Amino acid sequence: MGDSSGSVSVDMEMISLGGKEHLVQTCCGSVSVAVFGEPDKPALITYPDLALNHMSCFQGLFFCPEAASLLLHNFCIYHISPPGHELGAAPISSEIPVPSVEDLADQIADVLDYFRLEAVMCLGVTAGAYILTLFAMKYRERVMGLILVSPVCKSPSWTEWLCNKLMSNVLYYYGMCNMVKEMLLQRYFSKEVRGSAHVPESDIVLACRSLLNERRSANVLRFLEAINGRPDITDGLRKLQCRTLIFVGDSSPYHSEALHMTSKLDRRFSALVEVQACGSMVTEEQPYAMLIPMEYFLMGYGLLRPCQLKGSPCDTLSASCLSPELFSPESMGLKLKPIKTRVSLQV
Repeated sequence: MGDSSGSVSVDMEMISLGGKEHLVQTCCGSVSVAVFGEPDKPALITYPDLALNHMSCFQGLFFCPEAASLLLHNFCIYHISPPGHELGAAPISSEIPVPSVEDLADQIADVLDYFRLEAVMCLGVTAGAYILTLFAMKYRERVMGLILVSPVCKSPSWTEWLCNKLMSNVLYYYGMCNMVKEMLLQRYFSKEVRGSAHVPESDIVLACRSLLNERRSANVLRFLEAINGRPDITDGLRKLQCRTLIFVGDSSPYHSEALHMTSKLDRRFSALVEVQACGSMVTEEQPYAMLIPMEYFLMGYGLLRPCQLKGSPCDTLSASCLSPELFSPESMGLKLKPIKTRVSLQV
């Protein structure tokens, strides 16, 4: 356990991706942060869904050339892993109390303090989207904007609660077995890519299944218990002081939750993009559907610098992209099929 100053860290060169990993001490234990880019650029922090880290949750988005042009060219990326979800993580001692979602949000503040970051842009998926939204409510002055993928904001429904309890029991007794992996893959992906008796699994599902084998079941169980005990934060959504862009796959188990969340946000500063034939993890299943909406969103902050890559999404944009009408299905459909949008963003 470390103090809130985050004064101690261990640095390791990441072999496969060329980033740098920091193990930052926070108010409730250590957290791994993989950093990519130049620290003098604006900061974009990410937080993945249950049982995932940046390799399994954001690789599809950040590895496509257009995203490199859009995100890595304009931001320094700080990938925060849930406690014990980083590559090569050791099991967290059972003597350490399971953190609450409030604790996890406070950890993000400690990470920002460690890297001396002020206001940041946030990108999170489902459970990670919830943690970042809660962080934005508690530390409003530290969040410029939220990009949320298949987010949740309510307490678990009885169905989700029972499903999570079943997963918790199986994790406890049998570890990361096939049953748990199937439940997680159903959470992440649509039927189209999960395959069937006659259709093989897609490469992204096979890759995710392989990466799930590397998770420590005890650490996943702790994060699952924290998320399953989350409170409803709906009442605080309209008080958010930052713009919010929400993506959700129409096959996501959390599709209705994302619609509910959008209805509670201030319509002047929020946008919803529904991606057809896609599950919860749009970042992996259909990352290209995110690029143009994110550009429109980020240009409202004046964050985008001239792009270096030919054929990048930036090449098609001009000052006129700030018009809210460009979020309409008619204007976006040609580039982003299959996609539909609901937007009321003012910039």
